Amino acid sequence: MSAHPLLDALLRHLDTQGDTVENLQRRLTAFRALGPENGGDGEMPKARQIAELLGGPGSPFTLRWCNAPDARVSCGERPNLIAHLPGREARTLWLFAHTDVVPAGPDASWTSDPWSVRREGDLLYGRGVEDNQQGLVSMLLLAAALRAALDAGAERPPLGLGLVFMADEECGNLKGLQHVLEQAGELFRPDDFYIVPDSGSPDGSEVEVAEKHVLWLRVRTSGRQCHASQPQCGVNAFVAGAAAVLACAGLTEDFPQTDALFQPPCSTFVPTRHEGGADSINILPGDDCFYVDCRLLPDVTPESVLAAARARTADVARRFGVEITVDIHHHQAASVTPQNSPVVGALAGAVAAVYGVEARPVGIGGATVAALLRRQGLPAVVWSRLLNTCHQPDEHSSIAATIGDAKVFAHVLCRC
Repeated sequence: MSAHPLLDALLRHLDTQGDTVENLQRRLTAFRALGPENGGDGEMPKARQIAELLGGPGSPFTLRWCNAPDARVSCGERPNLIAHLPGREARTLWLFAHTDVVPAGPDASWTSDPWSVRREGDLLYGRGVEDNQQGLVSMLLLAAALRAALDAGAERPPLGLGLVFMADEECGNLKGLQHVLEQAGELFRPDDFYIVPDSGSPDGSEVEVAEKHVLWLRVRTSGRQCHASQPQCGVNAFVAGAAAVLACAGLTEDFPQTDALFQPPCSTFVPTRHEGGADSINILPGDDCFYVDCRLLPDVTPESVLAAARARTADVARRFGVEITVDIHHHQAASVTPQNSPVVGALAGAVAAVYGVEARPVGIGGATVAALLRRQGLPAVVWSRLLNTCHQPDEHSSIAATIGDAKVFAHVLCRC
């Protein structure tokens, strides 16, 4: 007899769930769970469907709603659902998925209806099937497998299982995980395991343990407007702003530090959004504004970058006779989970057992909800086996990977 009968039962159950993955994806995609910022009415119908799947008579899970008020949606709330099943030990494996999706974009850019899942072999196509429904469905598969095993007389797993289904991830998390942590933070313990299946690599080898600072700079240039036929009467803020763009792009020279954990291994400084300028072609613009997206290594401080940007643009201001101000438009602090955290080792062992690859810790420049957990002192990692088609036309996910990821979580849950 196997030394891990519960794990064996979970894996056998998961091996039979290919059609279940397709059916769940079809049901969830049809809800069009868009937040109000994206022209939708929120996630409540989708969240209620998830609650029906997890609850009901005989369910071993305790369900708790932690909804955030939001007058912009018809039901007045953004849903956050927490499901928990105690284990034999005090610690819990927590898995997190968001229920909202992004708009599909023009229908013409899709091969088929983005809100009606299309299957081609192992792949399912539709908006949200990867972001974040692959992780979400993996969580539901594990919950169903665990319920079936317990109904058949299996003992509870060593770790408890906690499932968090969040709203508002695509538009800032204020109504989602941030609200959950504010209202139900007592549920989450520093020695629990935290996995966010919302980013990853096609082979499953990347375990995200760190994120860079996210810093957005706003650079405003003030000159003097005049008629374009008399440029000597004004000061062209657009031209000076263009020089400021190049100056800010040069911030890479001021911060040459590298860290091999990240890809790219350096801080990045990318001028992006542009505002201001003249309303007519025959007006010399007196105002200009642009933004710089900065992704900073954890040991590069936002304050030092702001000071360097101000020094660089001050030189531009002197050369062009304009006034330039630089301020912070948005900042999210860097976050790091130590590479020797128990969750990192447990996940690496599970990935090797299921996928036969060696998992390695990585850092990213993007921002995930793991940062919110890390700021609470909770050792979160971000992992999944993803094809990375999120937010694209013809977004798709793998049925095999959805099942495989559930198996990885089963291994961690059983600590095998």
